Amino acid sequence: MPALLSIPLRTDEPMARHTSWRVGGLARYYAEPATPAEAIALATWATDQQLPLIWIGRGTNLLVRDEGFAGVIAVYRGQRWELHDQGESAELWIEAGAPMAGTARRLAAMGWAGLEWAEGLPGTVGGAIVGNAGCYGGNVAGQLIAAELLMNGCERVEWSSNDLAYTYRESILKQMQHTPLPPLVLAGRFRLQRADPTVLTARMAAIAAERKQKTPAGSSCGSVFKNPPGDFAGRLIEAVGLKGARIGDAEISPIHANYIVNHGQARAADILALIDLARTTVAERFGITLQLEVRII
Repeated sequence: MPALLSIPLRTDEPMARHTSWRVGGLARYYAEPATPAEAIALATWATDQQLPLIWIGRGTNLLVRDEGFAGVIAVYRGQRWELHDQGESAELWIEAGAPMAGTARRLAAMGWAGLEWAEGLPGTVGGAIVGNAGCYGGNVAGQLIAAELLMNGCERVEWSSNDLAYTYRESILKQMQHTPLPPLVLAGRFRLQRADPTVLTARMAAIAAERKQKTPAGSSCGSVFKNPPGDFAGRLIEAVGLKGARIGDAEISPIHANYIVNHGQARAADILALIDLARTTVAERFGITLQLEVRII
């Protein structure tokens, strides 16, 4: 452990251990701070060492190149939460490391609606806030009141949902991820509404069944591309005949063409080659440039 840094710091950490695609090279340093103080200490150390710092969540929407990353990759692990009951409504304060799906299930069982669309969503609260995660008729922008952020590695601030400039799968935070010391989501405040737990449980069971039916087996990141306006990325990729296309051990799923599956031994380069093949072929055939939903390091 480096001097003056009080949290464990791993060296040459294989990022394949921390992404749902199960691929990725080595991070020079890897850490998992669990409190704002630990996150500040890590950011301060990275700055002092002149190392770039990247914050990630559960790696469910992430591709790390085979060459790895010559800096610090960190995951914020704080999962505390508080629920402020206001009668027919409530406000949830929850730290960024908490799982979205588990949070949605817990709230539904307590009779609180607002996040039930996140049933089965594999990422964290923080990742969902950054990427305006959404599915099945809901999204973060529709329920988030504000986000607590760590800016410049040392300044704790709160930005409203409007401040985050949400659009489809985008936010100003997502656009700031490429800076040497990007913002970290520490926590979010969400609005909830009282509802019948039985109704919520039934809705979430239906979502889970539909998600299971549509989701290919194997290691993937979910949807690779954003849906273009008025269309679906999966339909376009299927229309150009790329369902089942394979490079190495990576495959464009025959079940859902907007999924790329690692069948066990794929490299990040194989997945990147399939991404390029899909984008190039769809652009040539339809004149549409597919935009990535996945983040590449």
